[in-house]
Amino acid sequence: MLIADAHLDLAYNALRGRNVLAPAADQAPDQEGIPSVGLPDLRAGGVGLICATIFAEPASRNAADGYATPDQAARVAQDQLNWYQAQAAEGQLRLVSRGSQLPLRPEHAVATILLMEGADPLRNADDVRQWHQAGLRVVGLAWKRTRYAGGTNNPGPITAEGVELVRVLDSVDMIHDVSHLADESFWQLMDLTGGPVMASHSNCRAIVPSDRQLADEMIRAIVARGGVIGINLYDKFLLAPEELGRRRATMADVVRHVRHICELAGDADHVALGTDMDGGFGQLRIPVEIKTSADLPRLAAALGEAGFGDEDVAGIMGENWVRFFRASLPM
Repeated sequence: MLIADAHLDLAYNALRGRNVLAPAADQAPDQEGIPSVGLPDLRAGGVGLICATIFAEPASRNAADGYATPDQAARVAQDQLNWYQAQAAEGQLRLVSRGSQLPLRPEHAVATILLMEGADPLRNADDVRQWHQAGLRVVGLAWKRTRYAGGTNNPGPITAEGVELVRVLDSVDMIHDVSHLADESFWQLMDLTGGPVMASHSNCRAIVPSDRQLADEMIRAIVARGGVIGINLYDKFLLAPEELGRRRATMADVVRHVRHICELAGDADHVALGTDMDGGFGQLRIPVEIKTSADLPRLAAALGEAGFGDEDVAGIMGENWVRFFRASLPM
């Protein structure tokens, strides 16, 4: 069974010193905890397709070395692109930029679609075109607030600059990632673009009430546009506030979010995985049954035990993303 994971911060972690080319068990714990992702773990788990992020972190109290200007963000992003290209040259990754490159063939190199999380590195239309030529295929306007849009815990609309950026992104058929968008920006984007939309790593607000998760009406809007929502495995996004810190997250919590999306959609075609397992938290903050990406097939078993049929399980584990990207990427 093909497994796809639509959100991993590989280059961000590698350039901060984590050896993501090694198994997670061989990586030293750091301030974020015990690592759970390495390329060997992805291959061992049958993860044949990922979205790998270009993520420039803005300067803040917790990230004093983050960017303060668009030019700084652009340099960080370029360094991460260079890392992905180097791994592709070494045969560790295979960069995917066209729908004709799907479906996938099992191979050593993990098929990789580049996704920019927070659009501040895109300074102008020329940058968009250059990044598109380099293989970038998915862009989320915000992480926290950017100069383009409101984001998580930073409400607000898409700015005038953001409206123009959406136009330019649409001109090169870029896919829009709505994870992290503030509510006002989400709905404005849905009005501005007729292009493909996805949520690479977002869960259900009905279960975890925060602006980081998707409200039911947002889920329905993504479904109506043919989009897919990747379930995030971070316990803070799986567990209701009254449960967080009192117990570990489990596969049953993942299944609960999956089922809620399926009930809203009327089918299992619009939910998949966007684990974000290397996104700033350690192994103890993901479902207890999972230690590394090699354990993701256990979710397929949990879905089957919860009553999902084989076809739906295959879709949730990977085929839904393959179908979405085959339809949404340029041929």
